[in-house]
Amino acid sequence: MIERDHDGAVETVGLADALTERYLAYAMSTITSRSLPDVRDGLKPVHRRILYAMRQLRLDPSEGFKKSARVVGDVIGKYHPHGDQAIYDALVRLAQEFAARYPLVDGQGNFGNVDGDNAAAMRYTEARLTAVAVALLDGLDDDVVDFRDTYDGSESEPVVLPSRFPNLLANGASGIAVGMATSIPPHNVAELCAALIHLVGTPGASVAELVTMVKGPDFPTGGELVDDPDTIREAYETGRGSFRVRARWDIEKQARGTWRIVVTELPFQVQKSRLIERIAELIEARKLPLLEGVSDESTEDIRLVLQPRNRSVDPAILMESLFRVTDLESRFALNMNVLDASGIPGVMDLNRVLTAFIGHRREVLVRRSRNRLAAIRRRLEILEGHRIVYLNLDEVIRIIRDEDDPAAALARRFGLSEVQTEAILNMRLRSLRRLEEMRIARERKELKAESGDLRSLLESDERQKEALKAEFADIARQFGEESGLGRRRTVFGRPPLVDDIPVDATVHREAVTVVLSDKGWIRAAKGHGDQVGELRFKEGDRERLRLEAWTTDRLLVLATDGKFFTLACERLPAARGFGDPLRLMLDMGNDVDVAAMVVFQGGRKFLVVSSFGKGFVVSEDLVDSRKRGGKQVLIPASGDEAKVLKIVEGDHVAVVGENGRLLVFPLRDVPEQPRGSGVILQRYRQGGVSDATVFELDAGLSWQSGTRTRTQHDLARWLGKRGQAGQPAPAGFSRNNRFG
Repeated sequence: MIERDHDGAVETVGLADALTERYLAYAMSTITSRSLPDVRDGLKPVHRRILYAMRQLRLDPSEGFKKSARVVGDVIGKYHPHGDQAIYDALVRLAQEFAARYPLVDGQGNFGNVDGDNAAAMRYTEARLTAVAVALLDGLDDDVVDFRDTYDGSESEPVVLPSRFPNLLANGASGIAVGMATSIPPHNVAELCAALIHLVGTPGASVAELVTMVKGPDFPTGGELVDDPDTIREAYETGRGSFRVRARWDIEKQARGTWRIVVTELPFQVQKSRLIERIAELIEARKLPLLEGVSDESTEDIRLVLQPRNRSVDPAILMESLFRVTDLESRFALNMNVLDASGIPGVMDLNRVLTAFIGHRREVLVRRSRNRLAAIRRRLEILEGHRIVYLNLDEVIRIIRDEDDPAAALARRFGLSEVQTEAILNMRLRSLRRLEEMRIARERKELKAESGDLRSLLESDERQKEALKAEFADIARQFGEESGLGRRRTVFGRPPLVDDIPVDATVHREAVTVVLSDKGWIRAAKGHGDQVGELRFKEGDRERLRLEAWTTDRLLVLATDGKFFTLACERLPAARGFGDPLRLMLDMGNDVDVAAMVVFQGGRKFLVVSSFGKGFVVSEDLVDSRKRGGKQVLIPASGDEAKVLKIVEGDHVAVVGENGRLLVFPLRDVPEQPRGSGVILQRYRQGGVSDATVFELDAGLSWQSGTRTRTQHDLARWLGKRGQAGQPAPAGFSRNNRFG
């Protein structure tokens, strides 16, 4: 790749190097100038520029509103040369009470709603700053933060705001950069101030101590935080984690013992209209059999009404089923990835974030004090010149009247500085009153006292700490519980009421017949027995097996590789078509087939047999697996595979081989184990096992022969020890060497 340097010389560089350099520059620009907030004021550049432009327009809370288009125009023209819609969207979010815990913009007009409706166009809405924004901007005129040139050099803008308000944690932030992201939930400012005051006095305080004050997020839409304290503490210690938030709900009693559930608060950033659509879809799909319907009775406050199917429904189970499948429960990620004072991104824990804010406010305090001290010195210098005038009034008047260069003459006569001389020459005649002389004396005294106090503050670490504590306490009073805005909205306490809910609570219970074809296609037909009707199969395919079940049941599938899979009947395709390939639903290999399939009941035992005649007994509960990849139970040898699965109901085992020989032996000779290759049940010179079963010896051994069921009671000939070859099967045994 050919490049030209600043002098116009041609330079050859590698394409990979050139791309890497440019991509890194782009990535850093995105990280520092767009996506990540500054740990000191909690703002991204676009938000900071919006607030600064509104301040320049004098849109204080006590002043009138101005059109949002005017604000957006100033931001684009002076500070942020990007798209107007992007800037307006950022301004709208700062004004939305359901999006910002402590809004920075006071909006007038349609600024959107919790249903997800967009704000009106910027020409229709108006805006001004809030008291919180004023606190963020407080001190800009006191030279407490650095300024830099704007993009075109015609204006200047603050690098960071003084931020008397702890905005980063109070309002939170979110953003996606190149290779990194940030997600910080909003918090209660009174709790933050309590933690800040504690941290000022105890800089080494642990996150565990701070979490006793900052108990967790405080979302603008309220909701209920159901995480345990240890989970919350761990998230704040690492700077990463998530918070589990649920909607708040109450039971509303009605006539004749009926009731309904009223949802009054939603999790943060959940759109009400989309949530209602989702619940309605689940009801239509019969995935919420306990719920009859949902209606929206919201006005300015949230009010979603959930009508149960009948009054016998358990409210806790109903809500738990909704929490699991809808956004009535959501998780808000915590990723405190921010820019530090030097502009370097990094993930911080709670202590580092609060400490960085304290450091910023301390720097603001010191700079303000030094600037004020310098201003006092300048004022005292001028007042000293005024005092000389009053002590030598006649001489000063003579010099001004008679001298060609009164400034130089005054400076020589009284030893005045240039500043004092200029101030004297600019004095008005009315300032020569006796009362004015007394006021100047009083002002000099007050300024000297203030100067001494400021020097003491700058020299004393303890006094600076006390000043910071007083400042944080004032913020807590202004925006805390007493203000109404600071009342905690997200509550704690109610843990999940139901640990595990019955499947019936989330799935409509309906009779189905599960049909598996020879080629492995599975489907579920409604009804049992004759209700099913005739089923069609693909050309060259046919029915292999069918099971009667319910939509709330689970199927246990034994694959030829010895793995057990669990499949919910509700997930099976309907019988209107040919079904779906089972191996795709269960992540089975192409060289693996289905050996057996049963309906899971729990508490039973299975006899598992491989084609080589090896097997063992295993508990049904141990083979249940919710993983898509299944659970390895039988471990077949090379060339061997799982073949038979039988429910253990009896005291003896009967095994028949492909050679037609039958062996019967006690069940106690077969070990019970959770997994393995098993023991030899029957030996073969050629072939392998054909079928096996477990039965009661006293009841005799039964098998299916055509349409008839035959039973052999005298089994003395075939009784033996496990591992023998057995004897030829009795006359009339099924031709396919299977028990049925």
